Amino acid sequence: MPDLRIAGLAKRFGAFSALENINLHIRDKEYVGIIGPSGCGKSTLIKCIAGIFTPDEGEVFFDKKPVTNAPIQRRRIGYVFQELTLFPHMRILENVSYGPRVQGRRPEDSRALVAELLNLIKLADRSDSFPSELSGGAQQKVAVSRALASGSTLLLFDEPFGALDAKVRTELRYEIKEMTSDLGLTVLHVTHDQEEVMSISDRIVVMKKGRIVEEGPPLELYLHPKEVFTANFLGEANFLEGRVVQRTATGCVVEIAGSKLQTSDRTRKVEEEVVVAIRPEFISIVQDCKGQNCVTGVAREIRFMGNSVRYDVEVMNGRMVHVQHPICFGDLDIQLQDKVALQMAARYLMVYPQPKEGLEMELQLE
Repeated sequence: MPDLRIAGLAKRFGAFSALENINLHIRDKEYVGIIGPSGCGKSTLIKCIAGIFTPDEGEVFFDKKPVTNAPIQRRRIGYVFQELTLFPHMRILENVSYGPRVQGRRPEDSRALVAELLNLIKLADRSDSFPSELSGGAQQKVAVSRALASGSTLLLFDEPFGALDAKVRTELRYEIKEMTSDLGLTVLHVTHDQEEVMSISDRIVVMKKGRIVEEGPPLELYLHPKEVFTANFLGEANFLEGRVVQRTATGCVVEIAGSKLQTSDRTRKVEEEVVVAIRPEFISIVQDCKGQNCVTGVAREIRFMGNSVRYDVEVMNGRMVHVQHPICFGDLDIQLQDKVALQMAARYLMVYPQPKEGLEMELQLE
């Protein structure tokens, strides 16, 4: 299976820069998810890897060999789109065996391979069906099998589950992840679905405006993102602007509209303008505000979310803080306009330097 390396990749369409200085290493058998806002360059990147687009700058290497200018058919890449690309006039068996057939493989070898793949995706009994006779999820599994039958060692998924309903999408992503892991394949998976990318990726690459913002394991990026944009895009977070007023043995104290929050951040300096972020599920609603890092506010919105209740609490001179309270923790018996107290543990408070262009500009998705 290939070790993929991208060095200094850039792609422009006229005056528009779709990719700028992309450097990325995908290790053998790794499942890497790429996520970012629409138009950030995700699909352009994998099309450059596949050979559909030729980059204006930079190189693509498979196992240390440059393939930047190699034709698509020599790259041994399987490309699975959101839009199903099965041949509608061919039966499932014919669709999956198309690659081996045009490559001139012996019929007996082709039959054995196709039979193995159809068994793997549990569609052997539907081999005589046409694509239109299968569900969307089944068709997508056939598309993956067709890519594998062509001898692909690297799979590129471009929003592969985007056209499916939520339940099918959830089930299929785990099936595909298990299948590619069992086969020891290298996978690059583009998606806009945060839950999807966090649940199946070994590593996540976050992109914005044609550049890589940061990358890392899903849990690390969720709990300890290095960039404000990642904290906002990968999951949800509350952002409060303030100023460091004190360094302590355990971190620093940030003053926000008269309230002081002890954080565990040891890198910030006194008087530095900062942004404090905390995810809604890490805020506790308590009975009183006697403890450290506790602020008071008024419940302005209450919404039942299925497995949790969401409270929008106005604190700190009109600032809104979102709280996610799991229903398994019990009913809080809070009504609209009730005064509430919010506890924010120091270990969950993320502190960032104030963005040069301002917080609002940094969080923009366009």
